[in-house]
Amino acid sequence: MNGPHNGPGHDPGSALHATPSAFTESELLADYRAAFQIAQLPMALVGRSGQILIANPAFGLLLGIPPERLAGVRADAVTGLGLDGRTRGSYHAVLRGHSERMRCTRRLKHADGHTLWAEVTVLPTRCEDSAALLTVLDISERRDLQERLRHIQMHDPVTRLPNRALFFERLTSALADSATGRIGLCYLDLDGFKAINDTLGHRVGDQLLSSAAQRLAHCATGAGGHLVARLGGDEFAVLVEGSTGTEQLTRLAEKMLNALQRPFDLCGQRLAVSASIGVVERECASTTATGLMQAADTTLYWAKADGKARWTLFDPERNAHRMTRQSLSATLRRGVERGEFTLEYQPIVGLADDIVRGAEALVRWRHPQFGTLGPDRFIGLAEENGAIVPLGRWALAEACRQARRWQLEHPERPLFVSVNVAVRQVWDSDLVSDVAGALRDSGLPSGLLQLELTESAVMGSAGRPLQALQDLSDMGVRIAIDDFGTGYSNLAYLSRLPVRALKLDGTFVRGFRTARHLNPADETIVTSLVQLAHKLGLTVTAECVEGPAQAERLRRIGCDTGQGWHYARPMPADHMAALLAGRT
Repeated sequence: MNGPHNGPGHDPGSALHATPSAFTESELLADYRAAFQIAQLPMALVGRSGQILIANPAFGLLLGIPPERLAGVRADAVTGLGLDGRTRGSYHAVLRGHSERMRCTRRLKHADGHTLWAEVTVLPTRCEDSAALLTVLDISERRDLQERLRHIQMHDPVTRLPNRALFFERLTSALADSATGRIGLCYLDLDGFKAINDTLGHRVGDQLLSSAAQRLAHCATGAGGHLVARLGGDEFAVLVEGSTGTEQLTRLAEKMLNALQRPFDLCGQRLAVSASIGVVERECASTTATGLMQAADTTLYWAKADGKARWTLFDPERNAHRMTRQSLSATLRRGVERGEFTLEYQPIVGLADDIVRGAEALVRWRHPQFGTLGPDRFIGLAEENGAIVPLGRWALAEACRQARRWQLEHPERPLFVSVNVAVRQVWDSDLVSDVAGALRDSGLPSGLLQLELTESAVMGSAGRPLQALQDLSDMGVRIAIDDFGTGYSNLAYLSRLPVRALKLDGTFVRGFRTARHLNPADETIVTSLVQLAHKLGLTVTAECVEGPAQAERLRRIGCDTGQGWHYARPMPADHMAALLAGRT
């Protein structure tokens, strides 16, 4: 039985095929226009000339302008699409059909004067009567939320100041776009803050930081509205964009010092702190953010080292010296391994007969970059970083080998060699074993080796150092005290140490240069020291003998040997050999 819809000749799909023809083009266009008018999203059709053809009510509401009044207005004028060249180019590319889309964020102005943030999108329509569809989405709330979150992210919760992240953002921007081409930075921390924080607690410490931040901000605001940031802990930075010179920076630093030195009344207590400030001012083109901060950090360290409660200006020469020290310190050990060190020798001469009795070995560094360096440039660094141990071990072995060669060449005139030993060599290495090895390998008799230790290292020695000195003395090695008279020596204590010789510091001897400049006190002191040393069985060597008058007075006083430019300057080993052979 056939139903009414499946009779002969009926096509079940005919209704579907007829659907498109049921709507005319004008009806579809009317529907599109209706949707356009009632849409909640602000929209406008833009003609090929860039003028708005029609705007929907939502667009008019967004700008506070009736939509009919927007017709004929240039779209880029009300949306800010023409404000910069890049955006303007992208916009016109869509209008010409050369681009599928452009999107940007713009700040728009409402008719009542307030502003709003909007995301503007332009899409081509490919219609004959319009070029593009413009949509504008109000993102003010989203933007405000982002700004609030960014403020939290970029500000210190204790002081409310910009934090390290925001500071470096501003610093980078200032270096790229400075009105004067110069930039300045005051980098400071609070002296004694840690003690306050530890004793009174973090609550008081945070209040102190907050109060200090307010004073710094007040100083910076009054000086031109400079950025003040807390970089962490008790460290603050003041960025001076468009600096006018060092005078501007130092005035600001002085102002901040004075502000922070006023007492703080916190939690019923009156607290006093000061600050140390590193001041750097330079051309933007010649620095980077990292370079500026490194200079500021170095200068802050100088301010601390110079006594705190002060500002210190960056000094390129002082910094170069620091960099040289760092470079030398970092390459000391490698220099020993590469054989960059050499020894020179200065004769030690008998004052009574002018016969060479010994020689002091003095280390020189033939640095590949800085040339030949004297011990005053690197020995202190070597003691600090521990390189003095391998360096001292090498110097000891080399001096013993050289002294053995002299002994073999001049057996009739045995010459002792004197080698300086740092106290760290006693603590950080087995000095007794090192000396025994150097004597064994070189074949030098122990009696021809003298070890010089500073007065401060020997006086008060106990435990391991004292045992090492005793063991060395038992081996026959001579122990001498170098620079004697610069410390607080107890000569009676010397009698209990295995010391064989004293080397008088040159400060005593310099007063003996001429009769006109003779200091009677110096002569009295030296005379007393020599007499007492002799009663203790010690020999005395005078250092820094620079002329015959000095040598004569020291001889009359009773000094045993002398050393200095009067006899010879430090010289290479072959020159010393020539001197021993009687050649000049």
